[in-house]
Amino acid sequence: MLFDLGLTENITLMKNTFLSESLKEVRKRKGLTQEELAENSKLSLRTIQRLEGSETTPNGETLRRITNALNIDQNELTDWELKTDVSFLKSINSSALSFLLFPILGILLPSILWGSKKGQVNNLNRVAKAIINFQITWNLLFFIGLIFGAFIVTYKIETTGFITPSHFETRNQFYLYFIGIMYVLNLIIILFNHIRLQKEKEMCYPKINFIGK
Repeated sequence: MLFDLGLTENITLMKNTFLSESLKEVRKRKGLTQEELAENSKLSLRTIQRLEGSETTPNGETLRRITNALNIDQNELTDWELKTDVSFLKSINSSALSFLLFPILGILLPSILWGSKKGQVNNLNRVAKAIINFQITWNLLFFIGLIFGAFIVTYKIETTGFITPSHFETRNQFYLYFIGIMYVLNLIIILFNHIRLQKEKEMCYPKINFIGK
């Protein structure tokens, strides 16, 4: 019985320590002070200090307020069995480079890698969703641009009343610049976030949140 009590106490201590370290890491990554987190979460500064000092275990409401203020999943703070694996996070980010072979691969490959480690790596959900949301947004804009280019010839024919090679030259020139700019933009953003992951900073992907944050 005493052994069971000691084991329970050790597990509780491990969980509190994990939460403390995770909370400090996420707060700093978000660029917040303890005072700012307390204000944003509508909690007292002392509560934040006790949590970061492994002095207490948060109840459900406290945890909800903190994770809402930090805009993260609760399991990032509470699931002490999750491991930190920055190399895998960088791998899933790099996998989006598969868009160079075919645009939709930039969505599919990160999704496959996410599914293979879901629930096992700390911050994986946040990173994977940011990458996939960006690639979906990029693909949507890319294909809209391709469709727009196809209408250039139709517009030229309707406005001039006849077909000439210059109509197709205009379309091809548009495709050349548009596709080049889109591919370079995607590449730069992926590489930029790869560097941010190396420095353990918050990712910065311009996106529409199709699959949540």
